[in-house]
Amino acid sequence: MPAFAAAPARPHNASGTSGTFHGWRMVGYAAVLLALTAPGQTAAVSVFIDPMLAGLGISRSTVSIAYMLGTLSGAVAMPFIGKLVDRHGSRRAITVIAVLLGAVLVAMAAVGEIFGLTAGFIGIRMLGQGALGLAATTIASHWFDRRRGIATGVVSAFGLAGICLAPIGLERLISATNWQTAWLVQGVAVWAIAIPIAVFGLRNRPADVGQFVDGEAPTVDTLRDQGGMTRAEAMRTPYFWVLCAAVGVTALLTTAIAFHQIDLLAARGLSAADAAGNFLPQTVAGTLVALGAGMILDKASPRLLIAVTVGLLAVGMLWAAVVTPGLSAIGFGLVLGAAGYLISPVGDGLAPRLFGVRHIGAIRGTMAAISVASSAFGPLMFTLLHDAGGSYTLPLVVSAALPMAVGVAAYAIRLPEPSRTVPEAQFVGTHGIGTTCCVDGDGEQAVLNLRPVSRTRPVSSRAQTRPWARRMAKSACAHEQRREQPAEV
Repeated sequence: MPAFAAAPARPHNASGTSGTFHGWRMVGYAAVLLALTAPGQTAAVSVFIDPMLAGLGISRSTVSIAYMLGTLSGAVAMPFIGKLVDRHGSRRAITVIAVLLGAVLVAMAAVGEIFGLTAGFIGIRMLGQGALGLAATTIASHWFDRRRGIATGVVSAFGLAGICLAPIGLERLISATNWQTAWLVQGVAVWAIAIPIAVFGLRNRPADVGQFVDGEAPTVDTLRDQGGMTRAEAMRTPYFWVLCAAVGVTALLTTAIAFHQIDLLAARGLSAADAAGNFLPQTVAGTLVALGAGMILDKASPRLLIAVTVGLLAVGMLWAAVVTPGLSAIGFGLVLGAAGYLISPVGDGLAPRLFGVRHIGAIRGTMAAISVASSAFGPLMFTLLHDAGGSYTLPLVVSAALPMAVGVAAYAIRLPEPSRTVPEAQFVGTHGIGTTCCVDGDGEQAVLNLRPVSRTRPVSSRAQTRPWARRMAKSACAHEQRREQPAEV
């Protein structure tokens, strides 16, 4: 039986000490913030390409190279940004990111040559597609455990819906004004929406407001579920690289198609307006698929989830090679949208499920770096193959082999053993593996006989515990104490 030396606990509701559970509000904020990554996403950038080519007098190949360099430079920063999110929390990180992203978007309105354009691509890809997306999608992992799949699906569905609808509005804005005004409007929108949400709305973890994960009082198992692998441990598991391959291949190919979508569909007989409008069926299909995936994400096989995602992507590549105006174009949009949307809840949901949430920012930072870096090569790869073959048929058919290979690997490679180590921040004192976990705060000490399922390094007596971990563990100890007290007759 666990021994306790804590003061008697005050009664509280299932959500914690501060009333209604805030987790679903955080999901709403995260979805809005994910939608605000649109200025750095290829779908939105694609509608600027032709107007900027004409305005700046540069070639499509030159813009593709500038976009690749900007994207690769942004990818390098992702692991570092992931660690900062773990250390400082999504709230502070998003505030800084939103300020910088808005400034870069405003500066894009003044671009007049290729060097400024490349610098702008670095900024919007690093801060928009990468940093803001990483910080926003990490929020749900800290607020939910049992319902993490549903929460992640909601964030992905509505956030990505905003991203895919953005090109339609931007295309009309550019037609009515010019591309400089459209960049300026996006920058002001990021400042006006993201900064207030981060400052006044977001909270990093339930413990910050006296609440619990899932809105339920934690048990010892709940605390263990908040543990997990370090980034180095995750990277030593082969299935980490399968998940990264699925994310990377999807980013590579969907970015390539989105970047060239107007030109690609125009070559198949669609008008520029119809080509931009194809983002609408992509949005409808993707939103429904992401919501459906969220409902089964916590229970469905990781192998099946990855195989279905990359299978849809392969079908979309082959369909694009033969698409025609009308129903065929709508079907193409539905399939491509389903594949592009599905990878977000699958990647965001499987990472904490397979590797835990203890270092989820750093782990997902590495995955984001691979995703962003992969997306850098997609537009240039399609440009070079298009120039070599004279059409988009060659790059589309060749590319379909990549997701097929990932689908085979998803079933051929062994899944990792689950790691459910009690979070390191809850160890105080010179306690080794499998002994006692102590939480010391406000002059009180609560002791639980928690035994980590997987090994971790011992923590010295000078280890610094974070306030959120101390509050969460202390609340758990008080809850366990009430459970152990005999009922009054």
